[in-house]
Amino acid sequence: MSSRRNFIKKTGIAGAALASVPSFGFNILKKSAPEDVILGHGDYQYKLVKDWAELSAIRNPILNCHEMVMDSKGRLIMMGDHTKNNILIFDKSGKLLDYWGTAYPGGHGLTISKEDDEDMLFLTDSGWYLNKQGKWIYHNGRVTKTTTDGRVIFDIGHPQTIGVYKPGDHFCPTETAIGPNGDIYVADGYGMDYIIQYDANGKYIRHWGGKDNPDENYKLSNAHGVAIDYRKKNNPLVVCTSRNEQSFKWYTLDGKYVKTLHLPNMQVCRPVFDDTNLYAGVCWSQPKVGKTNWKDHTGFVTILDGDKVVSNPGGTAPEYENGQLQKSYQLQNKPILHGHDVCVDEDKNLYICQWNANKTAPLKLERV
Repeated sequence: MSSRRNFIKKTGIAGAALASVPSFGFNILKKSAPEDVILGHGDYQYKLVKDWAELSAIRNPILNCHEMVMDSKGRLIMMGDHTKNNILIFDKSGKLLDYWGTAYPGGHGLTISKEDDEDMLFLTDSGWYLNKQGKWIYHNGRVTKTTTDGRVIFDIGHPQTIGVYKPGDHFCPTETAIGPNGDIYVADGYGMDYIIQYDANGKYIRHWGGKDNPDENYKLSNAHGVAIDYRKKNNPLVVCTSRNEQSFKWYTLDGKYVKTLHLPNMQVCRPVFDDTNLYAGVCWSQPKVGKTNWKDHTGFVTILDGDKVVSNPGGTAPEYENGQLQKSYQLQNKPILHGHDVCVDEDKNLYICQWNANKTAPLKLERV
């Protein structure tokens, strides 16, 4: 043992001596810190923070992080599909503040709206979930309006009950948007691909779209997302995702077609607006060579200024030729697996919810 102690003592002295020698520009003994992972392009670049959320996988398990919004208190509210805690509420440091929700096995969409100085949430249960045997199970989807602490205000159920759908038509809502007068727009993205408009009390007004619509301007294929575009203050528009067409489609508040924006190789989720920007998770893309299936990790995030793509965090830089956007691709090291939703805070940091991401919490992209 004495020889071992002498060895440690000698090597300790030698180490101290080496540490006192001038390095002349070389860090001889200092272990280099891992380099920051910077994602994105141009003025929209971000440092990747993987372990942002402080969560116990036992106490607060996650299956899929589907969507996230920020409330008026600056809290980040996430919707998932684990019925031990469908709703997780974080502060911006990633600390878990609260959790609730056990009744949404197909928990998917989350939208926030303010009414009389109180934040209201609109939750969508898509009606689909995987059981323990790995089999997809269907139950009737629904939209639920709640307070931020989970008190239910009302439900919007299957449109068959009001004669809009036929018996046997699946209602699988994936998203809602709230119009300037309180109207509720429901995207039936995993069902019949209609956008269904209700008033603020849940009374049916109209619907449009549909996967079998013969008019290409109104046809929606996987109407996964819906949002209100307020960038032109005097002319707000409803924006709908047609994910299988790799497109967003704009309509007036009463459902009249305005325009389509095609994003080659990007199967986008809902549009999220902040200032002049549109953010969207890209759930799937295809590689330059070969093909992938829906279970493979092929996603990233895209950012537009106006109608132009300016950055693709987790993906290749956007390229335009003769004014036409070319295909974008996921980076080979797959820093983002599936971009399902984007939440933007007041400092322009991004929080990325991922579907099918090995039960991981949201990522943070810190603006640089």
